[in-house]
Amino acid sequence: MNSTGTVAINQMLVEETGLPIAQIKQTVALLDEGATVPFIARYRKEATGELDEVEIRLVQERLEYHTALNERRQTILKSIDEQGKMTPELRQKIETTRQKTELEDLYLPFKPKRRTKALIAKERGLEPLAEQLLAARGQGASAEELAMPFLNAEQEVSTTEEALTGAGHIIAEQFADVAEARAIVRDLTWQKGQFSSQPARGKEETVSKFEMYYNFSEPLQQIPSHRMLAMRRGEKEDVLRLRIEAPEEEILGRLCVLFVPAESRFTMLLREVIADAYKRLLTPSIEVELRLRAKKAADDEAIRVFAENLRNLLLAAPAGSYKVLGVDPGLRTGSKLAVVDATGRFLEHVTIYPHTGGGAKIETARRELLRLIENHSIEMIAIGNGTAGREMDQFIRAALKETDVKLQVVMVSEAGASVYSASEIAREEFPDLDLTVRGAISIARRLQDPLSELVKVDPKSIGVGQYQHDVSQTALKKSLDEVVESCVNFVGVDLNTASWALLSFVSGISETLAKAIINHRDSEGAFIKRNQLLKVPRFGKKAYEQAAGFLRIRNAVQPLDNTAVHPERYGLVEEMAADLGVAIAKLISEPALLNNIRLESYVGDDIGLPTLKDIVNELKKPGRDPRESFVTTSFREDVMEVKDLKEGMTLNGIVTNVAAFGAFVDIGVHQDGLVHVSQLADRFIKDPNQVVKVGQQVQVRVLSIDLQRKRIGLTMRKGEAEKPPQQKERVKQARPEKKAPDPSSSMAEALAKSGFRVNNGKGSR
Repeated sequence: MNSTGTVAINQMLVEETGLPIAQIKQTVALLDEGATVPFIARYRKEATGELDEVEIRLVQERLEYHTALNERRQTILKSIDEQGKMTPELRQKIETTRQKTELEDLYLPFKPKRRTKALIAKERGLEPLAEQLLAARGQGASAEELAMPFLNAEQEVSTTEEALTGAGHIIAEQFADVAEARAIVRDLTWQKGQFSSQPARGKEETVSKFEMYYNFSEPLQQIPSHRMLAMRRGEKEDVLRLRIEAPEEEILGRLCVLFVPAESRFTMLLREVIADAYKRLLTPSIEVELRLRAKKAADDEAIRVFAENLRNLLLAAPAGSYKVLGVDPGLRTGSKLAVVDATGRFLEHVTIYPHTGGGAKIETARRELLRLIENHSIEMIAIGNGTAGREMDQFIRAALKETDVKLQVVMVSEAGASVYSASEIAREEFPDLDLTVRGAISIARRLQDPLSELVKVDPKSIGVGQYQHDVSQTALKKSLDEVVESCVNFVGVDLNTASWALLSFVSGISETLAKAIINHRDSEGAFIKRNQLLKVPRFGKKAYEQAAGFLRIRNAVQPLDNTAVHPERYGLVEEMAADLGVAIAKLISEPALLNNIRLESYVGDDIGLPTLKDIVNELKKPGRDPRESFVTTSFREDVMEVKDLKEGMTLNGIVTNVAAFGAFVDIGVHQDGLVHVSQLADRFIKDPNQVVKVGQQVQVRVLSIDLQRKRIGLTMRKGEAEKPPQQKERVKQARPEKKAPDPSSSMAEALAKSGFRVNNGKGSR
C-alpha cells in the first residue's frame, strides 16, 4: 500500500477507535512488521501508549477491514475506467466510501450482468422509449402514443402494452441499480423490518424442538443471538421457513419521492415500475444481504460468549506440580487409572471394575487403587465427571477411609477428553496406549495445569460454547485461536516441559517451529539458556524477539530466563544490579533491594516507566503464575442423581457454561442445572458474565426438578427463591397458544428455546 493510502487508513482508524493518531501509527507499524498482539501489548507499551490486547486487536481488525476495502476499491476503479464510464462525481464517491456494501452498490450498474428482462428489452430497441417515459414533463402524448413507433413484430413487440412493459423493465433495473435506492431499502428494512418464522410446508402439525417458532415474528434488530441461530438451524433442517417482512408502504413512498418528478405526466406508470423494481429486484437481494448481516451479528455475539467462556476455562487455577492419579470412570468397560509424575510424565496404568462383577472385583479394584497410591506416592486424585464419576468418587473416598492416606480427590471436567484421546497429538504422545488410557492421563494433567492440556483439544469440543456449529467457522476459529494465544502468553510457557501444541501458541512460534523446538530438545537435551533457541533450525532473530519473553527456563544459567523480563532488557537489569552493588541472582532472591531503585533514572528514549515497573514487578516474583490459587469443590455425598434432589436444597456447584440466558452448573448429579439470568443475583443482570464465569465455584439452591426431562432449575439469589417471571415481549403471534421464547422466560423454556441439552454433566448441542 502506498503512503497516501496508509495515511488515509490511519485517519479512519483514529475516527473509528477514538485512539490518538500517534498510538494508531505506532501500532499499525508494529503490526506491519509482523509483531504479534501479545508481544506488542507486553513489550511495546511505550510505543503504543499502553494499549491493551483488546484495543490492539480492534486496531488490527479495522486495519484488515480497510486494507481489504482499499484493494477492492482499486479493482472497481480500474474496471469502471476500462469501461470508459468513470465520472469525477462517481470517482469521488468510490474513493471516499468506507463501507463495503456502499462500494458494491456504486459498482452494481457497471457489473457484467446476466441476461435480464431489461437486457432483452434493450435488444428489442425499447431503451429510447424508456428514456422518453422518464423525461416526459407536463402535457403531451400519452404513454401508448409514445410506444406506437416501437412496435415491431420481428422483435416480438406486437402491442403497446408489450412495449411499455419492456420499457418498464429497463427503468426498473435502472432504479434498482441506484445506490441511494438500495440504501433506502436496506436501512428501512433493517430499522423497521420484522424477522418472521413459519413451519415449512407439510410441517405445520409436526412436533419438534422448533415448535415455539411456528408463526413467530420479532423486530429484526432485536433478535438475540441464540434465537436467530436457533431459527436458522430450524430452516436448515427443513422445519422452518424464514423471511424478513419489510415496511413496504414506507419504502415505496421514499422510492417514489426519489424517482418520480412532481411534474411527470407518467406518475402512475412510474409508481408501478418502482413497485416492480422493489419486489422483483431489490427485495430478494436486500433480504439476502440483511439476513447475512443479522446472522453475522448473531455469530459475533455467540462467538464473544464462547471466547469469554474459553478464556475463563483456560485460565482456571492449576493444582500445580503434584503426582496425580487420573481416573476415567466407566461401568461396563471398567475405569481406567493412570499415574503421572509432577511434570505430567506418564508412569503406569491399570483398569479396575469397582461397579460391576460383585465383591471379588470390587476388592481387586480397591487393592489396585491403593497399590498405585502407595507405589507412586500419589499426592492428588483427579476423577472425570462423566458416567460413573460420582460413584467412583464415593468408591475412592471409601477406600481411603480404610487407610491412613489423606489425599485430595477432585472431580475434573472431561469435556473434550475423548477428542484428545483420538487426536494426532495423543497418538504422537502415547502411540502404544489405548484411547481410554490416554483419556485418564489427560484428566490427571488437566488437574495439574488446565491450560497446558486443554490447548491440545479443538476449542469447539470443550463444551463451553453455544451454537458453535452454526456460526461462521472461520470467524469462530480466528476468535478462539486469539483467546488461546492470549491465555498462553499471559501465563507463560516452560520451555523444557511444554508440548509442541502449547508452544505453537507462543508469540512468534508456528506449529512447524514448535515441533522443531521439541526435536531439538529431544536430541540436544533440556534448554539451559533462552538464546539456545537460536540454534533451533529456522528459529530466526525475529521469532526469538517475539517469543523469548514468554518462555521460561527453571534453574537457568541466567536467572532472568525464568522471568517475563525480555532478553532485550537484560542489560538494563544488570545496570540496576550494578548500581546497587549486587549480582542479579541476589537482586531476585532479595526483592526488598528493589525498593532502593529510582526508576526515573532509567527512563530512556526507548523505555519508559510502564516497562520499568513491569520489570521490577517481575523481579519481585520471578516465574510467578498469574492464575488464581487452586481450591477444590466438594459435592454433597447424599446427592448422587437427579432423583436425590429436593426443592430448596442448597448445594455447591461449578459453572460449566455461560449462555445469554443464564449459567449451567454442575452439582454432581450427571445433569447440569440451569441458573436462569433472572436468578443469578438479587439485582437486575443483563449479561450473565457480569456475575459468573466458567470454572467458578458457586453455591446454589434447587428451584425446580423435572425428572422426566431431567431438567434442574437453580437459583443463586440470596432472598426467597422465586420462579423467573414471564415478561412481555414485542412480538407478533398468529397463534396465541404458541409462546414466543424469551430470554427472561422460565428455565425450562430457556433450555428448550436454545436447543441446549445436558448430558453426563456436560452441556452439548
